[in-house]
Amino acid sequence: QVKIVESGGGLVQPGGSLTLSCTASGYPFSDFAMAWYRQDPGKERVEIATIGTIRDLQTYDESVKGRFTASRDNAKNTAYLQMNNLQAENTTVYLCHPRRTNLWGQGTQVTVSA
Repeated sequence: QVKIVESGGGLVQPGGSLTLSCTASGYPFSDFAMAWYRQDPGKERVEIATIGTIRDLQTYDESVKGRFTASRDNAKNTAYLQMNNLQAENTTVYLCHPRRTNLWGQGTQVTVSA
């Protein structure tokens, strides 16, 4: 059974950090690049980061560049999104998505608030 599960969200103060995890199963994890998206209520998903099958290949939206870092551990079938210096505008639901598939998890909520 194919499964994508995001975790690691929560409440954090402005300037704080969180690391999101995306654990996958049921497909060859290492064969697919992983993209991270944000999903704001009533809006389309926006891609904010990707990491290729080769870990060195990463791309970031300008809004998170320098603060967010995508990584992956293929042995654990898990991708990560390290988020530093979080601000209120980073409050949203984050989802991961293996590129070239139709697979999505439920997402994990991140709330940045004092």
